[in-house]
Amino acid sequence: MDKQQFDALVALEEAKRTGAAAPKAPAEVAAWLQDRGYVDGKNTITSAGVEALEPHRAKRAVFFAAGFGSRLVPITLNTPKPMIRVHGVRIIQRLIDAVRAAGIEEIYVVRGYLPREFEVLKLENPDIRFIDNPLYDSTNNISSAVAAADFMRDAYVFESDLLLRNPGLITRYQYATNYIGVPVEHTDDWCLTVENDRATHIAKGGDDCYHMFGISYWTDADGRRLADRLRTVFEREDGKQIFWDDVALNWYPDDFSVQARECTFDDVCEIDTFAELQDIDDSYRC
Repeated sequence: MDKQQFDALVALEEAKRTGAAAPKAPAEVAAWLQDRGYVDGKNTITSAGVEALEPHRAKRAVFFAAGFGSRLVPITLNTPKPMIRVHGVRIIQRLIDAVRAAGIEEIYVVRGYLPREFEVLKLENPDIRFIDNPLYDSTNNISSAVAAADFMRDAYVFESDLLLRNPGLITRYQYATNYIGVPVEHTDDWCLTVENDRATHIAKGGDDCYHMFGISYWTDADGRRLADRLRTVFEREDGKQIFWDDVALNWYPDDFSVQARECTFDDVCEIDTFAELQDIDDSYRC
């Protein structure tokens, strides 16, 4: 099915699951769905329609949470950055809550710095699974991706220091592999070059690009391919100090079709420094 047909079917699935009013799709899309038995005469999704969405259902979530967070010293001297509370809630817990709200129960957290501090997450998330990355302080974050490579399929992948303000970004179904980002004329931060709806390159700073946030989704096929490419690159001496995102977008761009999924700066933000944390949550002010 194409993206328009997919979006219509997802909307009908959500309506049935939540009890909301079923939206009306454009006539040609509605006819296509009915011809295939995906909706009935009352514009309600059928079991066949739900089954058609199953290959697009997000089944896992992987959180990279191994780093130190040096720019948030002094607070990170005793607390990993993802475990910092903002307005009383841990940064990573907001992300986990969004994942669970989307029906995803298979959750992995890659930890490195102060790993025992993450154990408290099991109080609210007893099924969470930890992956330890002993190389976190001698390599770039590609080592975390390699450690979790077998689980990065039908999966959301998160940098765990993002303050998620709009949990609706994490949906039950995704059409294709993608990163979230904000279209901008210029950014000095990490960004995606996008051509014909396809992300073709990632770099620090750019013009007419998407300001990238570290939330991505990987389909089963792309996730399996990514696992292979991650291991291949990591085995190289010059591959151990790169960001994991470089593998698909810069090392093997022809092997993947990665889309940019649009969001806004109101949806999510990254807290880079202690001063920014103080601006967001004044409880950190002396």
